[in-house]
Amino acid sequence: MTAKRPAPHFPTAADVLSGETADVYFERARAILAAEGLDPVVTMEIFSRGEGILCGAEEALAYLREIFAEVDGDARPVVESLHDGDPFATKEVVMRIQARYSAFGLYETAILGILASCSGWASAARRIVDAAAPIPVIGFGARHVHPSVADQMDYASVVGGCIGASTPAGARLAGLAPTGTMPHALVLIFGDTVRAAEAFDRHIDPEVPRVILVDTFKDEAEEALRVADALGDRLWGVRLDTPSERGRVTPELVREVRARLDQAGHPNVKIVVSGGMDVERIGVFRDAGAPVDSFAVGSYISKASPIDFTGDLKEIDGRPVAKRGRIPGRAENPRLARIDLQRSD
Repeated sequence: MTAKRPAPHFPTAADVLSGETADVYFERARAILAAEGLDPVVTMEIFSRGEGILCGAEEALAYLREIFAEVDGDARPVVESLHDGDPFATKEVVMRIQARYSAFGLYETAILGILASCSGWASAARRIVDAAAPIPVIGFGARHVHPSVADQMDYASVVGGCIGASTPAGARLAGLAPTGTMPHALVLIFGDTVRAAEAFDRHIDPEVPRVILVDTFKDEAEEALRVADALGDRLWGVRLDTPSERGRVTPELVREVRARLDQAGHPNVKIVVSGGMDVERIGVFRDAGAPVDSFAVGSYISKASPIDFTGDLKEIDGRPVAKRGRIPGRAENPRLARIDLQRSD
């Protein structure tokens, strides 16, 4: 059972609606059919060549609502779909669209692409979340993708199970506040970790947890103690992000920082670990019993390969059809839910 999240509001892009991002043969097919006076009611089924966690369905449905809002006549569109966060099996139908081909055929590229990328990110997030459980994971991958899709990627990481995302746009889609600490640039400009931490504490909304980077200038354990002494009970946690040039974060380092914080009277200060975290590295920390309170994961999620989706016509004017190698007619899936195509605006 997936957790209930607020319904995201996905804006639609003009270049997608105009067909500029579609494979050109779909526009050519539409022109040919219009010239021939052909516009049957078709049923398209969308399925995947792999298994994973579905994401992108809500965004695809936002486009379908916009597209079908202009449809008049006797053939009202019908859409059935799984939802973001639902697991899906190989070749399981995740979405079914019944409408006149002219109403939606141009948008097959966009729908498949949305599902492919977002499901790839969400499935990677689920793998890392499962590997870390019960330790929570924060999605931090926006710096590894084009900014035009950073919000969808962050949203997908939450769909996959991350407890937070770093960008305001992505967190907003997921119904959350953005999660983050501070950049190394801030610490470098202040020239001292404690000075940077104190400035953060002075100027950032008190509701934002105080999580301070402690690997910029000095020994991480030393910096953690200095920051804890300076901020006291206002300090939520410290983040360890030691670069590979200095040996990266290790379970031994986490244990030392935890022990020194406890000995100095700061048992409530949490430890966040980041820096090239993947399933294998998280397994090392788990196997070692390192006292990590949360992981921040970026590129493992953002670099995930898309999961291929395919759209097949399975009925034309109620007549079962299929290309060679596929079975004509609908592939029933009782998990599909009828979608309300009324626009929220």
